[in-house]
Amino acid sequence: MLTLIAEGQTPDNTKPLTGLGAGVKEIILRDASGTYRVVYALKIDADIWVIHAFKKKSKTGIKTPKEEIAVVKTRLKRLKEILR
Repeated sequence: MLTLIAEGQTPDNTKPLTGLGAGVKEIILRDASGTYRVVYALKIDADIWVIHAFKKKSKTGIKTPKEEIAVVKTRLKRLKEILR
């Protein structure tokens, strides 16, 4: 998946993660063991950075849990500080 994104493609299971800034996106992966999410920031400088990956545990709703969004916000802030 990340290889396709690095090549400029947008896989069908990728969507913007709103409210976190331009270029922050989420990959949704499903298999028999559950649903997984990978949050990444597209092109901070010239790179793609994986911010957070987790297994979605909620059986209801499709929204990303608030606790996971909080982790993403914290990590994204730290990454931007490091890259300054």
